[in-house]
Amino acid sequence: MDDWSALAEALTTRMGEQGINQRELAEHSGVSVATIRQIQGAKPARRSTVTLAALSRALGWPDDHLRRVLRQEAPPEESSAVVDLAARLEAVEAQVRDLADHVRQIETGHSSERR
Repeated sequence: MDDWSALAEALTTRMGEQGINQRELAEHSGVSVATIRQIQGAKPARRSTVTLAALSRALGWPDDHLRRVLRQEAPPEESSAVVDLAARLEAVEAQVRDLADHVRQIETGHSSERR
């Protein structure tokens, strides 16, 4: 059994988190404002997986996220790609901190040489 209220809540909550309105979501997803309004109103209707995937993608979720919410399915386990991406991001952040420290050392050295 499909849970239209859960779908409406997930969509509305995520839009609020991202600070976007129906028109902006429509522009990002290619889904009409009328369809978004119907989904937010929890109005049961046939929704294609393409529509739900477009909305999910526009909201930064995996393509099947809203379909899973609607069908009351558990979300998939966090993929190793996401975990790998987080580790790579941490490594890049560390490199940026090291570079910033190096630049400060260079700037400090040059300013004391000028005196």
